[in-house]
Formats: sequence, structure tokens, C-alpha cells
Amino acid sequence: QVQLVESGGGLVQAGGSLRLSCAASGLGFSMYTMAWFRQAPGKEREFVAAINWGGASTAYADSVKGRFTISRDNAKNTVYLQMDSLKPEDTAVYYCSVDKGRWGISRLGHEYDYWGQGTQVTVSS
Repeated sequence: QVQLVESGGGLVQAGGSLRLSCAASGLGFSMYTMAWFRQAPGKEREFVAAINWGGASTAYADSVKGRFTISRDNAKNTVYLQMDSLKPEDTAVYYCSVDKGRWGISRLGHEYDYWGQGTQVTVSS
């Protein structure tokens, strides 16, 4: 049974930082692309960042490029999202996901196979 468990969300002031973690179990973690998506109230889910199986390739949404960094530790079956220079518009529930279907990186949520329960990030102005 695949499980993805996010942690690290919380309330932070604009300009601050948070580090999200996603611990995976029940799958060959090191074989798959991992990604973070987010969904703000009243908005559709959107791609944030992704990292390929070995960590050599990453992708970011334009809105977070230069502020967020995705990384992974395959020995710990964990993917991270370091979020710096946070803005109020970053407020959302952040979800971890895994794509078992391709070697490359997809920005499309429907191409991801498993999802975590989400962690709330709130950025105050």
C-alpha cells in the first residue's frame, strides 16, 4: 500500500521560509518522479515543482522559480520542498505526489498516480 505523508506546513510571515517533507512508503521510491502541487481556496490545483528519480532533473512553476527548491533523499524515501521568500499568494494546501508512469517530468496532475493528504501553508502579510 502506497502512502505519502506530508509535514512541515504552518503559519509564516511574508518573506519567511518553510521546509516541507514528504515521506513515502509502499513503493520503489528511488525509481519515480516526485512532485509538489498546491491548491488555494477557490482555485484549481496547480503544479509547483517536480524532481526526477535520481534528482538530476527538476522543474518549477514560474511563480516559484528562484524561491523554492525541490530535493530528494532516496535513502530516506523522502522528498523536500524548501520554500524561501514566501508571499501571501503562496498560501495553499500543498500535496506530494508520485508519477510511476514515465521517466521524465510531467506538470500535469492527472498523470500522477498517488497523492498525500496535504499540508497547509499560510503566509501572512
